[in-house]
Amino acid sequence: MKGYFRTVAIVFIIYFLAFAVFAAVNLKGSGGMTVSDETVVVMNDIAHDASENWNSIENLRQKNYGVPFVILDSNNGIVLDCREGSSGSRDTVTIEKAVKNRYPYVYVTDGGRIVGTVILIDDGAGIVRGQKTVLTAAFGICGLAFLAGALIYGYYIKKNITEPFKKMEQFAGRVAEGRLDEPLLMDRNNMFGSFSESFDIMREELAASRKREIALQAKEKELVASLSHDLKTPITGIKLTTELMKAKLAKENDHGDMVSKIDNIYMKADEIDVLVTDLFTSTLDDLGEFKVNCTEEKSSVLNDIIRKHDDKELAAVSELPQVIIRVDVRRMSQVIGNIINNSYKYADTRIDISYRLTDGFLEMKIADHGPGVPSDEIELITNKFFRGRAQTEGGFEGSGLGLYIAKMLMEKMEGGLIASSEGRGLIVTLLIPLA
Repeated sequence: MKGYFRTVAIVFIIYFLAFAVFAAVNLKGSGGMTVSDETVVVMNDIAHDASENWNSIENLRQKNYGVPFVILDSNNGIVLDCREGSSGSRDTVTIEKAVKNRYPYVYVTDGGRIVGTVILIDDGAGIVRGQKTVLTAAFGICGLAFLAGALIYGYYIKKNITEPFKKMEQFAGRVAEGRLDEPLLMDRNNMFGSFSESFDIMREELAASRKREIALQAKEKELVASLSHDLKTPITGIKLTTELMKAKLAKENDHGDMVSKIDNIYMKADEIDVLVTDLFTSTLDDLGEFKVNCTEEKSSVLNDIIRKHDDKELAAVSELPQVIIRVDVRRMSQVIGNIINNSYKYADTRIDISYRLTDGFLEMKIADHGPGVPSDEIELITNKFFRGRAQTEGGFEGSGLGLYIAKMLMEKMEGGLIASSEGRGLIVTLLIPLA
């Protein structure tokens, strides 16, 4: 629309310049009758003849001078009127009017005394001048009418076409952004009324469809959470049964193949337990139902958690500062368990665990000596369901939830998790808030 008004402005400027040139040319020299050499000669002939025939001035009618003229006496009275047309239609001529209209005139003398005045009448020039003035005014009025019409038409286009299209464009942008609760507001007399109404009906249908989709997703997540919770009971039963069987066999001094098979059953059940726990935690987080309950604990609880999850007893733990930390012990156990289990699954090397105090945190660094993580993947390994090339190509089983859950739990406990890989090995640093 800006382009339209710019075009109108350019056209009007061109028109204004053309009008100025037209007016200058058309009105130039229209102030009075043009006096040529022939006119001067004729006017002098009339004055000479009038001087010789002053007492019989009517004799001049017999001569054809080729121009209309009037002869006045010294009292400004008409003594001879040689203009065309009836006497009733002729205007009164005076010296003052001749001067005002720039009619050429010359005095009639008799013996050196002025007895009258010869005035040449420019009857046609006045009409022409009037016509030129009218034409110029009409040209200017047409230009103003064109400008007014163009502006009114532009306003109509802007109000009834451009603005409705702009509103529909903005509406389409809101729909693309997912803002389906904002209706398409249009004027009652809009020419695209039915079209815009169809757009708004589409928005309402999309909004309803999205609500149904969100409700369905919530039900699916609730189902996953319910199933995950229900699976915990038989898994716990399997682990308890294998522990009892292993204890009974140990009591009977049977350390044969049966004990290793029971250990294998327990290990697989524990892996399933970890996976189900992670899935349950992730689903609760998606539903907004996951919570942590932080309490003040001695830092020694961390070593207890490490011993609980260090099945292979390959963790080398440095001296632990004796401080009070604020954590959810159950969730902290889940965090450390996920990290140690990942290390044993993918690296299967010694694990070095060290501590140091930083500003408001106890920093716990867990490092293995495996192949590490490529630099282009290190920022992604804490993303939900992410699994690196080494894990997928090596055939390792996993869901890609372990480190994601660990980071999420640390953040809910107002701490943090940072993953890095320097040379060989993966280093996971936990920032545990101090009480």
